[in-house]
Amino acid sequence: MINIHSTAIVEDGAQIADNVTIGAFTTIGSKVTIGSGTVIQSHCVIDGCTTIGENNRIFPHAVLGTIPQDLKFDGEETKLIIGNGNTIREHTLINTGTAGGGYKTIIGNGSLIMGHVHIGHDCILGDNIVVANSCAIAGHAEIDNNCVIGGMSAIHQFSKIGEYAMIGGGSIVVQDIPPFCICEGNRAILRSLNINGLRRHFERSDIDAIKKAYKAIFDSGKPISDTAKEILEDNDNKFVKQLANFVLNTKRGIPFARK
Repeated sequence: MINIHSTAIVEDGAQIADNVTIGAFTTIGSKVTIGSGTVIQSHCVIDGCTTIGENNRIFPHAVLGTIPQDLKFDGEETKLIIGNGNTIREHTLINTGTAGGGYKTIIGNGSLIMGHVHIGHDCILGDNIVVANSCAIAGHAEIDNNCVIGGMSAIHQFSKIGEYAMIGGGSIVVQDIPPFCICEGNRAILRSLNINGLRRHFERSDIDAIKKAYKAIFDSGKPISDTAKEILEDNDNKFVKQLANFVLNTKRGIPFARK
């Protein structure tokens, strides 16, 4: 059964699944699709070509699927795709994509996006991410699974953050952050591995292998790309290879304190 408040506006053409709740004074555009079990509270705006999966919770005054804040945007039809089981808190703004970025902004599954967050056009967020209050994520940024973005942080456009990374609160991230690492500061630099996060999800042997690779790449004083290539040739651990490949494929560079 669909539960739509009498003051809500759902435009003709919107596709609303069973067991969806839409709160007071919320507006749903004609090209929106909402999956079963999703709850949209009061005073939200869901617009554009937006698809929202199942069992999401969207809190008051969230604005999802409006046009991108990009001067190059020329009215082309672009999309916002949101997966399942996400919590999107108050006053969050997520825009659709642009022609220059693949036409899509994508949010995965199971993430917590806290209040007053902006996620710009063409961003790609994976699964099980926490974005704390008042963060700004600029267009084309990519954030992999299981990351934590501390409150009041800003992510520069086109930056990439590897999985299980943690960004300290109030950080300004202008380069790529490798998986499994902690960074913080203005401008943010690598501080250490995200050991507590790794302990929750990884075997001790894998953590030890990642620690050894991290020290070899970032603490040896050698060019990090040279060390990463050596590690790829000599190490079979899949997580170590993931770290080394990230270093070799970075486009914005990696911010670390050189010895």
